[in-house]
Amino acid sequence: MGARDRLGRPLRGEAISAHSFPQVPERTSLSGEQAWSEISDYLAQGLPFHVHEVAEQRWRCAPPNEKDFWRACAQMGAALTHDARGNPVGAQRLSSRAQETLDAALSPEPHIDPVALKSFFSAIIES
Repeated sequence: MGARDRLGRPLRGEAISAHSFPQVPERTSLSGEQAWSEISDYLAQGLPFHVHEVAEQRWRCAPPNEKDFWRACAQMGAALTHDARGNPVGAQRLSSRAQETLDAALSPEPHIDPVALKSFFSAIIES
């Protein structure tokens, strides 16, 4: 992956040295607990693109019964990224998709509250 800014936008030329931001390391295996911990940290740091990247990594390696949950989290990260980039329409569309996906999903970790996530998605839709 090439250089990106803190919201995941690709950088070129002189912008690389001035605005490059550390990215999520590429992995083929990531536990649900580790993914949720990183997602929580990235949310707290205001790094929605990173939330999307971690959730997508977990989605790709998750067992079949968890894939919908992690796909919803990846969509949520993408929605937050669109919102941070000034695209509220895209954010609302992705948040709606995330909420629909979450409706069909089971929470893979006992400490993750799907009801709280649905409320979070609803807040994005309504903003």
